[in-house]
Amino acid sequence: MADKKATLKVDGIEEQFELPVYEGTVGPDVVDVRSLSGKGLFTYDPGFMSTAATESKITYIDGAAGVLLHRGYPIEQLAEKSDYLETCYLLLHGELPSAEEKETFVNTIKNHTMVHEQLSHFFNGFRRDAHPMAIMCGVVGALSAFYHDSLDIHDEHHRVVSAHRLIAKMPTLAAMVYKYSIGQPFMFPRNDLSYAENFLHMMFNTPCEEKKISPVLAKAMDRIFLLHADHEQNASTSTVRLAGSTGANPFACIASGIAALWGPAHGGANEAVLNMLEEIGDESNIDKFIAKAKDKEDPFRLMGFGHRVYKNFDPRAKVMKQTCDEVLAELGMEDDPLLKIAMKLEKIATEDEYFVKRGLYPNVDFYSGIILKAIGIPTELFTVIFATGRTPGWIAHWNEMISSDYRIGRPRQLYTGHPKRDYPA
Repeated sequence: MADKKATLKVDGIEEQFELPVYEGTVGPDVVDVRSLSGKGLFTYDPGFMSTAATESKITYIDGAAGVLLHRGYPIEQLAEKSDYLETCYLLLHGELPSAEEKETFVNTIKNHTMVHEQLSHFFNGFRRDAHPMAIMCGVVGALSAFYHDSLDIHDEHHRVVSAHRLIAKMPTLAAMVYKYSIGQPFMFPRNDLSYAENFLHMMFNTPCEEKKISPVLAKAMDRIFLLHADHEQNASTSTVRLAGSTGANPFACIASGIAALWGPAHGGANEAVLNMLEEIGDESNIDKFIAKAKDKEDPFRLMGFGHRVYKNFDPRAKVMKQTCDEVLAELGMEDDPLLKIAMKLEKIATEDEYFVKRGLYPNVDFYSGIILKAIGIPTELFTVIFATGRTPGWIAHWNEMISSDYRIGRPRQLYTGHPKRDYPA
């Protein structure tokens, strides 16, 4: 039942259109324009910046106020009081787990971390210098060839099993991508380690030597996963939903999300931060690059500052800054040249009136890039880490759609090409 109505009058058409207007729990009202197509009219919204393509109960963002809620819980509270796997459970099930439910969920994820041994041979078809995201697209999509017992999207149990498998196996695959690129043997996951500890173990240990995982670094890794777990109807999530609307299996849908995330305008932002720091090169060059950033005629942009959605501040950035400080102190890397450039840029951006006035504050990508570099993760693997963290959000949105009365996605267009014409004689 509509809460309000909007009236649309189009020049040249006598009939006025009454369109239902719906109110969400919070956020802007939405005008239901579905009836217009029956009248020969479409709405025009490039980039879908003013279009709600779905109804969802998972995540809410208020960019102007700097608010990010997962199932109603502020991201700051989840980062402080929760952990990644508990947040995964929240996104998937809608409520925080009881102690018993969490223990069961964590154990289930641990029991799914290994991948089919035959999948390890799949890597041999890739060049060693292939981009990690190219390999991730391939191996995640290939999971559907190994797990035939959970591909019926209309079976709720199958969907749950697929969700558990994807969340559990993503860090294993991410670590395998890294190991393959440097020619080291793959490390099997260990069920005695936490999710983040296990990832760092598979990344940096070898059969020759297994070092103890630093609790500070494990906590930082867990927070990076948590802070990237979901971000509403962004490009990759919308891609997962669009692919899912065709009835594609969940592994293929998540692979499509990984492909969308690969774009530098989406998941490549923290990688771009490190590339920018390397371009600046030295603290003595900072003033020159700040001037370039302020020059409208100069194509140079400060990466990792400001956000397309958050116009005030990124609520994830404050948590990530604290984590960044903890990691740098743990590793004694305060004197690293690139990190010194980053810290000076941070100071300028938070104090310089030009940046403050425009809301160009350091965002989550700025700090996560610094943390990942400090931990020892190569720049080209950053987006793979992002994809690993974002997996529960993708799955939650996919499952929400499949569980509803959904239709195949079919955006319309404003056609400006040739009208019908005859082939020349």
